[in-house]
Amino acid sequence: MIVGIIPARFASTRLMGKPLADIGGKPMIQHTYESAKTSKLLHEVIIAADDAKVAEVCQNFGARVYLTPRDIATGSDRIAYVAKQIPEAEIIVNIQGDEPFIKGIMIDQAIEPLVFDLSVNVSTLAKKIESIEEFKSPAVTKVVFDYNNFALYFSRSAIPYARDAKTMYDRISKVDMYKHIGLYVYRREWLLKFTSLEPTDLEQIEKLEQLRMLENGFKIKVVVTTYESLSVDTPDDLKRARLYYSRLMSEQE
Repeated sequence: MIVGIIPARFASTRLMGKPLADIGGKPMIQHTYESAKTSKLLHEVIIAADDAKVAEVCQNFGARVYLTPRDIATGSDRIAYVAKQIPEAEIIVNIQGDEPFIKGIMIDQAIEPLVFDLSVNVSTLAKKIESIEEFKSPAVTKVVFDYNNFALYFSRSAIPYARDAKTMYDRISKVDMYKHIGLYVYRREWLLKFTSLEPTDLEQIEKLEQLRMLENGFKIKVVVTTYESLSVDTPDDLKRARLYYSRLMSEQE
């Protein structure tokens, strides 16, 4: 059984009440849920909420919800808390609650390596960087990977460093650089193993929990997608999401 779990944390430090932020008349968490439901490989989509009001809103639009303790530190820990209560879930997909327009095909692209290759235990997504703004922004996580598409490192810094490039434009036009899209797929035992480990040095320096996996010898398969994602972390991101949705609705009329 393949289960998608969406962590929904109410007390976001940069955007309080983020799951309930209105985008075109719907709370953001509903957009994420409905987008995830378009996946062809997920058998079920569940929301892991840390707030009773969020849980009630989710139940009202028909989602299956687990109420989780507020003191759970990370989204991955929240996912694991729910996964422990669903023993039949063999593959668990961590779908970020702040990705309201994640496409079902992106979720399926990330799942496929675990379906077709039993040696793959964790996978994630990446997309080629196409703008200087993304390349320079510490809010955009970059990833480098080997010839077999296993992650070598994730960083908020611009990696790899193209030493011979003369300008920023040269760097993104002449060298393939990728941003990380924070969707993870785990085999059940590997999710539980990961979340049982203590935070690591590089993880704490970069504030990227996936580095805990690399520092402990996990191999993370990186699937390159051509599809874009829009993560909502700040009030400015929320404005962009509302504009994007408004344009999307206009195009469909």
